[in-house]
Amino acid sequence: MPGGDDSMTIASNVKQTLASLEGAKATMEMYGQISQEEGARQTFRRNAQRLEEVLELLRQRLQTLELEEPQYKGF
Repeated sequence: MPGGDDSMTIASNVKQTLASLEGAKATMEMYGQISQEEGARQTFRRNAQRLEEVLELLRQRLQTLELEEPQYKGF
């Protein structure tokens, strides 16, 4: 199937990116809780929220990819 391998690669790459960003978000949230300085806590929390916004966009993109190429769902 033409382009099939590309779709699988794209979906796999998006999933890997999601996992990495979810880890980064968790780290930001942790630092936001344990930082001694209020300014640092706010910065970490703000960046965690920004990452959540990016994650939501990537989740939507992944959903679209899986709808377009259902054979790759779950890869």
